[in-house]
Amino acid sequence: MSPPVAPPGWSRWLVPPAALSVHLSIGQAYAWSVFKPPLESALGLSGTQSALPFQLGIVMLGLSAAFGGTLVERKGPRWAMTVALICFSSGFLLSALGASLEQYWLIVFGYGFVGGIGLGIGYISPVSTLIKWFPDRPGMATGVAIMGFGGGALIASPWSAQMLESFGGDSSGIALAFLVHGLSYAVFMLLGVLLVRVPRTEKPVESGPSVLAGPQVSANRAIRTPQFWCLWIVLCMNVTAGIGILEKAAPMITDFFADTSTPVSVTAAAGFVALLSAANMAGRIGWSSTSDLIGRKNIYRVYLGVGAIMYALIALFGDSSKPLFVLCALVILSFYGGGFATVPAYLKDLFGTYQVGAIHGRLLTAWSTAGVLGPLIVNWIADRQEEAGRHGASLYGLSFVIMIGLLVVGFVANELVRPVDPRHHVPAPKEAAHVERQQSESA
Repeated sequence: MSPPVAPPGWSRWLVPPAALSVHLSIGQAYAWSVFKPPLESALGLSGTQSALPFQLGIVMLGLSAAFGGTLVERKGPRWAMTVALICFSSGFLLSALGASLEQYWLIVFGYGFVGGIGLGIGYISPVSTLIKWFPDRPGMATGVAIMGFGGGALIASPWSAQMLESFGGDSSGIALAFLVHGLSYAVFMLLGVLLVRVPRTEKPVESGPSVLAGPQVSANRAIRTPQFWCLWIVLCMNVTAGIGILEKAAPMITDFFADTSTPVSVTAAAGFVALLSAANMAGRIGWSSTSDLIGRKNIYRVYLGVGAIMYALIALFGDSSKPLFVLCALVILSFYGGGFATVPAYLKDLFGTYQVGAIHGRLLTAWSTAGVLGPLIVNWIADRQEEAGRHGASLYGLSFVIMIGLLVVGFVANELVRPVDPRHHVPAPKEAAHVERQQSESA
């Protein structure tokens, strides 16, 4: 499947909706918690077991993005979106079969392994294309698409809950819900497959910058530079800090105010989770667009530096003021989303557009690491503190101090980012394929 080239007069503003159709679909992953209680009840699972499909899915997201990134660059966005459609939808269909047969391993394999591959390939599928279409506003362009991944749960969560209520929470009802998800997302993602195009010229914007302006670095070369690993640390620390709150949001706000005169109800805690999802989504478009104005390095100074201050305010004063706790958490989650949306443009600034999708895929292994690290820090420390007889906000004090330390590490790593040494540059865009062949042969 060759990359579809835009005909003369094609509007570049048709490409973000194509990307959104994919990202809004795969963003369903953030709504997996809706299926946890019925699965635990229907199949007799523990909370740890019911979380396994989601955890495996995030791990496979990072691995498939890392190992498939170069292939995505070579085959183009339509091929990548097609693969994402097949894998993501097939994951739901396999899960439907697993629920129907009450074989939980099949749900783990379907949603976690097969669907997780669809997550990774789908996540990076439009990134390079969007940057090439919008060389003048790469942060805004990638923010629009990646906003969809953050906002997918806002659609999927109530939709899934309504289906489970209509079909029932037993194994057959869960199976039917999975089936409807798989078929519906296949149709929706097909819109992106049919709509996406790559630009026919190096200057898709009249009098705008060339997509090949600046340094051009191959993916194989990029991972040998200190800039790549500094950004890996930056992304990992920022995601760890955000997911530490996101993964345990409802019980965390309940614990913080459990010993006060105004405890948080279950309904209010659920509302807090919805607010965090909205902040996550808004940050992806708002902060990434801001990075086009103030620069990528400066915006990450905000994410990491101000994020550390927000964590400190929660640790010191969070249990005495609900508005302060909520406000600081919303800011942290907006930085969490903004960090995801801004990093492709940061990579483009450093390494060019030549293989930015493949480089982005390799960088997403930082997400897989943070997806394990963040919840582990918060949950393990909270469990140990509870065993020691502590309760309320004191369950989280130490983990928040650790998060502040991690954000400081990320801040320092961001300060160490410098322009890539010219020895890593591809000599000229027309020679890129030849250079890449030489590198592969020497490797």
